[in-house]
Amino acid sequence: MSIRPEALKHASLSQPPSNYIDGRWVPLPGDGAGVIESRNPAHPDQVVWRGACPKGAVGEAVAAARRAFPAWSRWGRDNRFRVLKRFAELCKKHQQRMADLICDETGKVMWEAKGEAAALASKVDITLDTSPIGGLARVNGYEFELGAAGGGGQKTARCWFKPHGVMSVVGPFNFPAHLPNGHIIPALAMGNCVIFKPSDKAPGVGQLLVELLVEALIVEGAPDKGRGVVSLVQGGADVAGELTAHPDIDGVLFTGSWPVGRRIMEANLDRPGRIIALELGGNNPVVVMPDADLRQSAIEIVRCAFNTTGQRCTSTRRVIAHNLVSDRLFRAIAKAAERLVIDTPRATPLGGVFMGPIINEAAQKAVINFQEHCAKAGAEILLSARAFGVKQAGRTKEEGYYVSPSVIKVNRFTNTEWNPKGAAFDPGCDHEVFGPLLRMCEVRTLDEAIEQANATRYGLAASIFTKDQAAAERFMLECRAGCLNINAGTAGASSKLPFGGLGLSGNHRPAGSFSLDYCAYPVAGMIERGETAQVADGMRWEDTWSR
Repeated sequence: MSIRPEALKHASLSQPPSNYIDGRWVPLPGDGAGVIESRNPAHPDQVVWRGACPKGAVGEAVAAARRAFPAWSRWGRDNRFRVLKRFAELCKKHQQRMADLICDETGKVMWEAKGEAAALASKVDITLDTSPIGGLARVNGYEFELGAAGGGGQKTARCWFKPHGVMSVVGPFNFPAHLPNGHIIPALAMGNCVIFKPSDKAPGVGQLLVELLVEALIVEGAPDKGRGVVSLVQGGADVAGELTAHPDIDGVLFTGSWPVGRRIMEANLDRPGRIIALELGGNNPVVVMPDADLRQSAIEIVRCAFNTTGQRCTSTRRVIAHNLVSDRLFRAIAKAAERLVIDTPRATPLGGVFMGPIINEAAQKAVINFQEHCAKAGAEILLSARAFGVKQAGRTKEEGYYVSPSVIKVNRFTNTEWNPKGAAFDPGCDHEVFGPLLRMCEVRTLDEAIEQANATRYGLAASIFTKDQAAAERFMLECRAGCLNINAGTAGASSKLPFGGLGLSGNHRPAGSFSLDYCAYPVAGMIERGETAQVADGMRWEDTWSR
């Protein structure tokens, strides 16, 4: 028996589980081929969103976007900006709706879910910032005079920016609204059409984001009511693969893991003109020198290692501490991590909740599994993670995908990849555990610290804690990462700055304030204002020839 779509609609959504293609909401059946569903990580028996995603939706969405692109791109910046400002107003109005859905679908604690919801409107302000440090300043174009042209005219050189066309956006589960929004807003601002596929772990949040975008397009009178300007295509890995490899798209804007990013690059090897913007994972180090403020260092490390239950690409994964302070630092980190408040996302105990559940059972098991491998290989487990459930009011049993922090001391970090099927296991291997697991080692010099910080194939974020300005400057110069901090943690960044990494963390196309850069391409032109073209040396011309 088929499940009615409306029976699965979350309270925050206006529509039942749906795709949005060519200006129409297309409700998805609750069962059949291609079913995806999201469950509340705090209450795994609670289905938040469920829908069967039909084949052919990607092709329909791409065709609709191609039809919409000419009118949308010609409509003008001011008109498009007005739509985005309306969207920002709607995000502010419905901030709690979005926070509720983020909380239920990802397990984020409510204060963090509210922060993500608030960031949606902020992204519009940052994108449309006209100040010298704003993103628009990078794509405004310019002109300059080249001097007199042939025939007494004047020649002008001009640079301007044009949209690529149809951009696909594939979102992650950990920031299911904020991170895809960081691609969508600049893409629309520059005149592109967008096809958005949310994470199959957070399809509901993606749908609500599109509901608000559609309302803004209609209210502000976009051409043909915005048909095809924004599309929503739900699905799993097969849909993502089809969308990122479709021959009629002009760009792939992706946030997620390196293995998926690699498949996207492989699928587009024969399309050098296609924009591929990848924001991938990280194995982010923090260096602590002997002159550092240990209180500040420990607090920032614990906060950045375990907020969002360790499910940030910028989460601190590795601590590299000078041996003169390592014992005290490691002890403080373990004690602080052990006392973190872990509870249901909507719980309101005195002092608040720091961590909620991890996204699903597989992620929960991955943390425990890696910890077990480290223990068997001789690493020192300073704080042992445990998987557990929480008993809640009105419930008869403990439930939810909770996992406590893991703190592990290793001898050295290496850039060797972990092979789960291999016989040998290196506790210091270059592996990103996407959860609350922190590894630490000690060093004796700054040289060794920098070498250990760079012992990774990733390169997203890194920090150093020191009062020595020379040491900090050297770290900033020699450490390989796209986000480098001094006396501050790795997790999080200002959207007014570029955001991205190198190595397995990205392909040098940073988001944040630089996201407009990959949403348009520069065009060079020459404008000659003269009535008579100059006849070059070696040419012959008679005016009668053109009469």
